[in-house]
Amino acid sequence: MAKRRTRFTETMTGSVRLTGERETRPVRLDLEVRTDTFLLPWRTTEARVRGRLRVCGWGEEASVEGEMEISPLARRRIGYRLSFRTAGRTYLLDGWKSLSPSRPLHSLTVLPFTVHDDAQQEAGRGTVRFSLAGALLPFLASFRFPAADRGPEQLAPGWNGRPGRTEVWYTTVTEPSTGTGLWLHHEVTAPEDGSGGYAHGWVAVCPPGGPVAHARFGPEPVTPDATGFRATGVAAGPGRLRGSCGPYTWDLTEDQEGPTLHTFPAWAWRRPLLPAAQIVPGGRARYTGTVRGPGTDLTLAGAPGATGRIYGHGNARRWAWLHADLGGGDVLEVVVAVARRRGLDRLPPLVFLRLRRAGRDWPRRGTRTAVGWFGLGRFRADVGLPSWTVAGRAGPRRIRVTVHQPEERTLALEYTDPDGSRAVCRNSVTADARVVLERWWGGWRPEAAWTLRGTAHAEVGER
Repeated sequence: MAKRRTRFTETMTGSVRLTGERETRPVRLDLEVRTDTFLLPWRTTEARVRGRLRVCGWGEEASVEGEMEISPLARRRIGYRLSFRTAGRTYLLDGWKSLSPSRPLHSLTVLPFTVHDDAQQEAGRGTVRFSLAGALLPFLASFRFPAADRGPEQLAPGWNGRPGRTEVWYTTVTEPSTGTGLWLHHEVTAPEDGSGGYAHGWVAVCPPGGPVAHARFGPEPVTPDATGFRATGVAAGPGRLRGSCGPYTWDLTEDQEGPTLHTFPAWAWRRPLLPAAQIVPGGRARYTGTVRGPGTDLTLAGAPGATGRIYGHGNARRWAWLHADLGGGDVLEVVVAVARRRGLDRLPPLVFLRLRRAGRDWPRRGTRTAVGWFGLGRFRADVGLPSWTVAGRAGPRRIRVTVHQPEERTLALEYTDPDGSRAVCRNSVTADARVVLERWWGGWRPEAAWTLRGTAHAEVGER
């Protein structure tokens, strides 16, 4: 049985006096805390923290990241060490709550802290408080005890040569200094007629203004591999992608940065009952290495991107996909699909959307964007080219996503499903996207917005 972790959110408000100022400034701290073990108050637990810090008049809202030491009984303290960047500088917020038997509620709800800059000089002092009246119920309701990722077991290849199944590893990367996009596609397919599995794929490179250059490899016979994808001259496995194809060669290491992002419900990946399912190990990743080819000499050093995984019976009747690295650890993944199965093909496009913001995935359940009350989808998609949109609401938030895939930056490729039918995907690894998130506070109010110019990874496919 997988071990249980603990996850919860905490909101504190108060004030801070910056060094050299006489007046205090309002401050708000919104945190998500994750542990790798079950949280028990009588032992010391180390936790990872991500969230948002807002200091009135001091730059924009800042992303924070750091650690907590949760030891209310063993050491009588809860310590916070959070780093953030604002106004062009990096700072460290250091503080702790000290348990006092004479004033237990006060001592566990008040956090005095000190802020130091990147030169280790004190930049301010302040205090934030956890409001029992306003924050206790959301705090208690936020507790989750998810099973730990199964790691290699969960990410092991699902394809075993069974007829009618296909599995895809696809990697998209943006080189920050030039804006060049990279697309590596690896696929194994077993035709329904039992004629034997084969491997194929391609590499595509797109400079900021286009056009896209590419080369294909395969199809060639293949047998199941226990660690990932392997074909003649090409391999993709945990932490490493390398190969040669036509005039191109590549050798990249991959460092995943978080837990698996389940665009579809997590059970759909573990139990392949749906026509297909998709996951993004790590949610986002960093790539280091080289890519060589005609007019291409890329040296990547921690370039942002991701490797998605798909396992199922083949492509939808029509689909769209977006991976958007929003910065600061935030990422958006969208899959839109019209099913091929009889009856389901008459339904409007189903939308699967997950936004990871400050370490927290929204919507909380992967099915909420696809199926709402009484079988009606809460989210809607309008798929076309060169632009397509997704919009919808879950809980007190709503989102609108607009994607633009310019023709000169889009590559069209054809391939074959296990049933022998053909599909065409039109992919841009230098797409544009606009994401607007709003929250209901007696009316819809802006919560966050992101604009990506040439750094979104998107695709539209059809038959």
